[in-house]
Amino acid sequence: MIIADAPWPGLTPDLLSVLLVVATQAKGSVLIHQKMFESRLFFVDKLIDMGAQIILCDPHRATVIGNNNRYPLRGTTMTSPDIRAGVALLIAALSAQGKSTIHNIDQIDRGYQQIDKRLNALGAKITRVE
Repeated sequence: MIIADAPWPGLTPDLLSVLLVVATQAKGSVLIHQKMFESRLFFVDKLIDMGAQIILCDPHRATVIGNNNRYPLRGTTMTSPDIRAGVALLIAALSAQGKSTIHNIDQIDRGYQQIDKRLNALGAKITRVE
């Protein structure tokens, strides 16, 4: 399967990072192709540190080998490089076993005000450290 962004009415490039994280737990392999922007896949190394099986082919493409939920991601310490990757890393941290710490959360706060409170209301366990 190939998932690629495209101008409207196609798939918005803002969702590719989230779909990439979801693909780490799906069954099978998927090629994520970021056609519209440079360097949006450089957060992948943080997911690899968490145990994801991802091959970064070039700045525009990453192959994700989904493990069908057999091997959960591991908690780790990471830094949010931008808003899109930050939300993707937050989703990965929520699905990981163990504790994760995300630095530079101002990037996430820019687009998702009080996301910690809203996710905690749904059952997440997020603690904001000032």
